[in-house]
Amino acid sequence: MSEIPPAIVLFSHGSRDPLWRAPIEAVAERIASQCPDRPVQCAYLELCEPTLAQAAELLVQQGATRITVVPMFLGTGKHAREDLPLLVEQLRSRHKSAQFTVQHAIGEDSRMTALMAEIACDSSIPTTNP
Repeated sequence: MSEIPPAIVLFSHGSRDPLWRAPIEAVAERIASQCPDRPVQCAYLELCEPTLAQAAELLVQQGATRITVVPMFLGTGKHAREDLPLLVEQLRSRHKSAQFTVQHAIGEDSRMTALMAEIACDSSIPTTNP
């Protein structure tokens, strides 16, 4: 019998502007379509919902026993280095039946930096003039 993969929380800063959330939500939709057996939720540090606690609560209610938090940051700044560990400790205290792991900031993955460099060098991508 194969092991059930962990649920995923895409954790980002947050914004009052709903358009700002669109890329994070697009990643969640892509995960849901490519890996339908992996529950996925978006969560935000501030300015919008769901919070990390709310997203984790929903996943635990759905039966998740392992949850991977993916910081959707370009680097490991204050939010990933200081705020996130405190929030995850609160989750571990509240949900003793679930195991929480945290990946490195997504922008620090060599695949992401390679993709960003490729996009930056692609002259076929339309540009805007602000």
